[in-house]
Amino acid sequence: MTLARDEALALLTDSLSARRRRGAKRLRALADPTTAAQVRAALEREVLDKRTWETQYQLIMALGTTGSREDVELLKTLALQPRSATMVNAALGDAIVRLGRDVDNDPTPAMWCLQQDVELLADGALRAVAMLRLNFHDTAVDAVIDYAEASFHDLNHKFLAYWPAVAAAGWSGPRVRAFLTRCSQDGRQIIAEAATDALNGRYGNYVSVL
Repeated sequence: MTLARDEALALLTDSLSARRRRGAKRLRALADPTTAAQVRAALEREVLDKRTWETQYQLIMALGTTGSREDVELLKTLALQPRSATMVNAALGDAIVRLGRDVDNDPTPAMWCLQQDVELLADGALRAVAMLRLNFHDTAVDAVIDYAEASFHDLNHKFLAYWPAVAAAGWSGPRVRAFLTRCSQDGRQIIAEAATDALNGRYGNYVSVL
């Protein structure tokens, strides 16, 4: 059964993490800015329990669809904290890009995430860049490609080039084309297909986002 707005909000204070997570996922989908304050309050409570990282992930993603620039400092503060459940970093990067831009194509939040040198924070930020189809200026595009290429052959970062390849469908120039050509010849199918689509100006089918 699909949860209504108020039902989803009520779940944010449930004693069971799985039910809080269900409420967060629904509020993320509804993207109703009137729920932002309650989502933020729930996140501030949730991060006190390191065991509930999956629920934290969904609350951060929900804040990314409901919140505002006023929430970015909280997200950055969380991003700078060490954690063992690193998937939370991906949600933080995604939400920082969604909420932190002064204008639609502002690269500043994404650049901040890349500069922290935390892979999943950068990955989440680049995921948002791709899914929002942001059209960056050449300097920012170069920074994204530099970041992706720095670990291109490192198997510990084997899919880091995926979201830059998707995002590059909306970019142009010889550096972009060289990057995409290289990616299109890669042995990792997911990267090769994304780059081939991008070379043809298509964003293709995104890998499903948690």
